[in-house]
Amino acid sequence: MSGRRRQSGSNRSLLVQGAELAVEQMKYEIAAEFGVQLGAETISRANGSVGGEITKRLVATAQSQLAGQAGFGSAR
Repeated sequence: MSGRRRQSGSNRSLLVQGAELAVEQMKYEIAAEFGVQLGAETISRANGSVGGEITKRLVATAQSQLAGQAGFGSAR
């Protein structure tokens, strides 16, 4: 599988080269914004709030990019 990486026991896969580092950076930025210390000793609700916010922001970014593409090349 070129360009993809699977972790055992997980359905995570790397679809875009370099995305893993960007998401990792985003995780720590959001944790700092939320005042969450990531780790095994942190309650799952706090760790989960960071993951949920990552998903929310990634979806918003994708929607914004898709909206920009939808208008590209259309007759006006």
